[in-house]
Amino acid sequence: MPQHAPNTPVCRDCDGFPTVAITTGTRNPDGTRTTLTVTCPTCKGTGRRTAATLIRAGR
Repeated sequence: MPQHAPNTPVCRDCDGFPTVAITTGTRNPDGTRTTLTVTCPTCKGTGRRTAATLIRAGR
């Protein structure tokens, strides 16, 4: 019998990878690469999207 995966809403901007490390191209004195850690601004590093809220326009 097939197993069903839970339906978790994934952020559409980062596809569930909310934090990434980007290399700057320079090296530290010990030879390792200098990296910057960047988080997704849409989901704020959670990897999941929030439920859509309904906005009513008008009176």
